[in-house]
Amino acid sequence: MTFNDEWEQLVSEAKQRRSTGMRLNQLEPGSAGTGGEAGVDLVVTQDDLGAVGHEAFLLHGELRKKADIVGAGVDRNGEGSTARAARELADRNLTMGGELYTTLSVWDSQVKTVLQMCAHISNHLDYSKKMHANEDAAIAATLRGRDGAAVPVSAITTYVR
Repeated sequence: MTFNDEWEQLVSEAKQRRSTGMRLNQLEPGSAGTGGEAGVDLVVTQDDLGAVGHEAFLLHGELRKKADIVGAGVDRNGEGSTARAARELADRNLTMGGELYTTLSVWDSQVKTVLQMCAHISNHLDYSKKMHANEDAAIAATLRGRDGAAVPVSAITTYVR
């Protein structure tokens, strides 16, 4: 097979594949997805939010304790053991000292970024959980029948459709 023949074959195969098109952030037309029903909303309970927020909080605490190589073995001058080793190597004109400083700096920056992400996730989910609980309470307070009793869910769904 010559190059031109092979090229033409590849082009025709690509054109056949192109007919399916690209779909971003959507299901195939007519597909109901894995939920079984088209139009089903995502449901997240407050317990789910609280559990994920709590895990992010725990991860933040553990990571802060165990991944801090900058502060590990701090002496009275506030310098950690890894930084002291880097300084000692650099003082002896070993290029590894400078590289160890760079590694320490990059590591510290990345750990701080992950800590910030964990804190953000934890705080945001805790906030979301509280806000949704307050909104639910406010809605429940306004959805009362004439006698003051809560409106049953079956009665509420008649107004939604």
